[in-house]
Amino acid sequence: MKVLVVGNGAREHALCWKLRQSPLLTELYCAPGNPGIAAVADRVPIAAEEVARLADFATEMRIDLTVIGPELPLTLGLADELAGRGLPVFGPTQRAAEIEGSKVFSKLFMDRHHIPTAPFAVVHDAAAARAEAKRFGLPVVLKADGLAAGKGVLIATDEDELGEAVRTLFEERRFGASGDRVVVEAFLPGDEVSFMALCDGERVLPLATARDYKRIGDGDTGPNTGGMGAHSPSGGLSAETAAEVVETVMRPAVAGLAAEGRPFVGVLYAGLMLTPEGPRVLEFNARFGDPEAQVLLLRLEDDLLPLLAAGAAGHFDARRLSFRREAAACVVLASPGYPGRPITGEPIRGLDRAAAVEGVEIFHAGTAMEGEELVSAGGRVLSVCALASDLRGALERAYAAVGAVDWPGKVYRHDIGRRLLDPGWEGVTGA
Repeated sequence: MKVLVVGNGAREHALCWKLRQSPLLTELYCAPGNPGIAAVADRVPIAAEEVARLADFATEMRIDLTVIGPELPLTLGLADELAGRGLPVFGPTQRAAEIEGSKVFSKLFMDRHHIPTAPFAVVHDAAAARAEAKRFGLPVVLKADGLAAGKGVLIATDEDELGEAVRTLFEERRFGASGDRVVVEAFLPGDEVSFMALCDGERVLPLATARDYKRIGDGDTGPNTGGMGAHSPSGGLSAETAAEVVETVMRPAVAGLAAEGRPFVGVLYAGLMLTPEGPRVLEFNARFGDPEAQVLLLRLEDDLLPLLAAGAAGHFDARRLSFRREAAACVVLASPGYPGRPITGEPIRGLDRAAAVEGVEIFHAGTAMEGEELVSAGGRVLSVCALASDLRGALERAYAAVGAVDWPGKVYRHDIGRRLLDPGWEGVTGA
């Protein structure tokens, strides 16, 4: 099979890495890809948002399956364009992807289909935002309606932070048109986990559990990011609760989307808070999470290609997915200044030495080549991942590899998975 993967991040690198292992694969392309992806796929110099050009390429090359990684081409209708040309695609239509593309649509959808989530209100100006925040009490969460690269969620724990969040959204308009409508919702205490499933429009195949770490700083401090690390299993999510999530969240969401004329083919992601009252949905995404995809694909035993092809055809052959018993961990290396204004162009060396650590795979995100030298070229730059018999071992390997990466400016969390391990453990320190 000829396969095209769309995107240029660590998630797409992991997808290409996993697809490359399939005996069914004959040719693998990635648009636009990155220097790391170039080792496992042929790069195509077309940006992920260039819908018509991507569809033209897939048509010309007679691509058997297109796998769409990031959210932007989904919300721009790339899946619709490909399907309209009779080309198989694993990724939701523009209407189905609205479950991620609009926080307002997502919350109202959950309300219509009785999917458990936090109490919320939709506001259009600063005064209404303050009034609803007062009604819910502090801390409170404010979410820009549209896509904001994982940074449009603001948590206000006191009046000063609330004032800053309101100014950011409505006065500075940092998120542009995405802030025209804002969701204000009650803050939910508990543990946050990620739950994903492959979907074929009707059925769901749950993936293993994973947990990601959104805040930039150790101890969950600082601003939200696209994700600074992850591990699978998630820890804290029992088999019984996972089954409850499938029955109360995933299946109702897929059935609800189908009933509204938005059948969902692709990866449905539910960001969950495990509250004392049960799991509650914080957000839906319409694609693999990043960095959760990296750890899940490390653990997935099944051949990914026929799974995605069957999903694109609208009928899964498998009844369940198989995952390694080992744990997987990921530590994201970011540029200084991220998630604000990252400093780029810094040389990165030592990746061969880091990748030589047992069980380690390194997936590229924001990297580029300047002559013969690899340099940083984005906010999140590398996902340093590892497999081991347990989470402690996976984290030890990942952090050992982080220490081997010669990049003085690298920014990363030192405490991924720390809460799940004994407090006296000193292995998660990096170098």
